[in-house]
Amino acid sequence: MTTVGLPGVRRWIRRTQSAHRGRGETLGNVYFAALFVVIVGGMLHERLMAVVWPGTPHASVLTGTALAAALTGAVYLILRRLGPLGLSRPAASWLLTAPVGRRRLLLPSLLVAVVGAAAVGALGGVAVLGYATARPVPEPAALLPLIGALSGAALLLLALAAQADRWWSARSDDLASLLLAAGLAGLVAESAGFAPGAPPGWPAMSVVAGAAVALALIVTAFLLIAVRGLDRTPNDRILEASRTAGTLWDSAYGVEPSFVTEMVERRYWAHRKLRSTRLPARLPVLVAQDLLALRRRPRRLLWLAGATALPALAGNAPAWILAMAALAGGLLAGGVTAANIRTDAGNPWMLRMLGLSSRTVVLQRLWVPGVLAAAWYAAALTLLHALGHLPPGPWWALGLALGPVGAVAAVRKGRTGFVDNSLMPLETPMGSVATGPLIAAVAGFDVLLLGVPTIVQIAQGEPLAWTSVVVQAAVGVFGARAYLSGTTESDRVELSGR
Repeated sequence: MTTVGLPGVRRWIRRTQSAHRGRGETLGNVYFAALFVVIVGGMLHERLMAVVWPGTPHASVLTGTALAAALTGAVYLILRRLGPLGLSRPAASWLLTAPVGRRRLLLPSLLVAVVGAAAVGALGGVAVLGYATARPVPEPAALLPLIGALSGAALLLLALAAQADRWWSARSDDLASLLLAAGLAGLVAESAGFAPGAPPGWPAMSVVAGAAVALALIVTAFLLIAVRGLDRTPNDRILEASRTAGTLWDSAYGVEPSFVTEMVERRYWAHRKLRSTRLPARLPVLVAQDLLALRRRPRRLLWLAGATALPALAGNAPAWILAMAALAGGLLAGGVTAANIRTDAGNPWMLRMLGLSSRTVVLQRLWVPGVLAAAWYAAALTLLHALGHLPPGPWWALGLALGPVGAVAAVRKGRTGFVDNSLMPLETPMGSVATGPLIAAVAGFDVLLLGVPTIVQIAQGEPLAWTSVVVQAAVGVFGARAYLSGTTESDRVELSGR
């Protein structure tokens, strides 16, 4: 087979595209993107800057170490989920298997990925510098953004090597998950007051600069090795990365988050070997399905158990923010089995075969999310009380009373379906706002308003009485009953997004 020069193929593609594309279309897209970045940056630059550069840094060893570990683990896991090496969908369809130079085909994508990872690493270095370094910033610490950029490029090269299905690829994902969990645990410990004092001091400028130069040489050497080994990256991995990038773009362009949710679920189950377990025959069929799905995702349960400590990160924030953070976590807990109700709403043919009405379906789908949400709320509120963020009282009982709220929120979120773009837009002084994406974004979170008694209780800062627990339990049960009666019928099977 004769190899064709890739530059000639790309020139032919560009000429063909130009023949079918209006003049100025590309420049118009670039102008719109640049104008959008400038306008949004001008409106939010102060708030975004406060996120990575707070006015009062913590200036502790634990803060800097935990933040660096969490960022490292999170960036690596994101790179692994994105590929990280991919192509555009047209290039993946027509050029990946064509007789063109494979290295020259993949090299532009690799360079773009390296630059992006370096930018994210530099931003992470600025965040570590802003949160963990005293003011004024020491001279050696000023090299942290450069070290962060080099570390981001190194993580990309490591993820690129893991993309080729090495024997250690899965182990690296586990190690990154542990690193992320350890970093979040350190941040929770720091927010609870367990952090040590100020750091002992920075090394000399020559030592930090020497480390940065050595890291730059290592990254350069491994980048050259990665360029030479681009031919060995499997086609299926590149195609998978291309599909991921295309799905993310479609979801952002069409304001349709369900595309990403469906992609994640399909990818997870495609790489799993399923084994069935016989459950008691008296158990309702849909409850049994939720239990089987829960049993087949043990890692998500571990992450869910660890997430009970995340509301403690808002321990120093205003009380109402702490309450909202705790309530939002229940939506995450109840959503572990939300894929099943999403499937029921999108394709209810199995429900017709089982002879189940929409009311029976939603009632059965509420049980497992309700138990998960109740357990999560009880553990999270108990931990907040133990760390001193909540006054005395039976907070575990209040968490159990919040179970129906989390279950209804998760089921409503799962029944949302596709965004309804046929709704009339809202006219504002800044322009029109699409109503469909806005309603889809708040679906599920609006049901959390049933937790208003809990928000008021935490905001007041007074000891929790059993009367407040009974009030929250009554509001939660009444809200769940009203949702079940108002959005389902005993003679209808279809589950519309309500």
